[in-house]
Amino acid sequence: MGGLRATIVGHASVLIQAGGLNVLTDPVWSERASPLPFAGPRRVWAPGIAFEALPPIDAVLLSHNHYDHMDMTTLRRLNSAHRPLFVTSLGNETILRRAIRDARVRAGDWWDRVAIGKEAARGADGEVTIVPAYHWSARTGRDRRMALWSGFMLGTGGGRAYFAGDTGYGDGGIFREVRRRIARPDMALIPIGAYEPRWFMSAQHTDPDEAVRILEDLEAARAVGIHWGVFQLTDERREEPPERLLAALDRRGIAHSLFPAGEVGLSYEGG
Repeated sequence: MGGLRATIVGHASVLIQAGGLNVLTDPVWSERASPLPFAGPRRVWAPGIAFEALPPIDAVLLSHNHYDHMDMTTLRRLNSAHRPLFVTSLGNETILRRAIRDARVRAGDWWDRVAIGKEAARGADGEVTIVPAYHWSARTGRDRRMALWSGFMLGTGGGRAYFAGDTGYGDGGIFREVRRRIARPDMALIPIGAYEPRWFMSAQHTDPDEAVRILEDLEAARAVGIHWGVFQLTDERREEPPERLLAALDRRGIAHSLFPAGEVGLSYEGG
C-alpha cells in the first residue's frame, strides 16, 4: 500500500496519498481566490499539479468556506471528473449542495469521524476525524460564523496526516487535545503564512513561530509548511514565512528537515 506522501499544489491545497487513497485538501486551481473572476487575490504561482494530471481522487477535505479554501469552480471540476466524497464541517454542506446538486457530502461536528475510500461503507480504507481550529467563516456579508471551520486528521493503513486548515494558535490546547484524543501524526500540514499584522491576524492565522509550537504540541513525526507564497493575502513579504520558520526551528533546536516550508510541486514523505 505504500507510505504517506504529500504533494504541494499550492496555498492550502495538498494531495495526500496514503494507504491506497488519494485525498485533496482545500483544492483551488482557479486563478483568483475570490467570488469574482476579474478581481481579488491572484495566484503568483501555478498549481504544483496540473488538474488533468491528478490521480483518481477519493476524498476532498474542506476546512471552511473562505474563498481561498472553498473554490466552487475547482470543486465542480473535481465532482465532474472524479466524483469524490467531500468531507467538511457543519453548515458547509448546504453551500456545497446548493452549488453542486449531485455532490457526495459528509458533514460533521468537531471530533466526528467519517469513513472514506472505496470500501468506506465498511470503513476499510481510511477515516477522517474533524478536529477543532481557531478561525471563522463567511461567504457573504450576511453569513459570518454560520458554518463551522475545522482541521482534519486522516488515518489510513499507510500513515496518519493532520491538516490544520486555517487556524490561530490560542493557548495551544486544541492541538494537544488532538494528540491526546487521536494519535501522533506521521505528518502535519501546518499554515505558516498570512499572519501580518499580528494585532489583527493572530486570532485566526498562525505565524511560523506558532506553527513550530503546533508541531511540538501534536508530537508530529514531521511537518510541512503550507498556506504561503501563492496568494498575497496579508502584509508580510512573500519570502518571509520560510525565513522565519527556519529561525523558529533554530531557536527550539529542531532540525530544518523536520519542518520545511512546502514548495509548490514538491512531494514530502511522512515520518
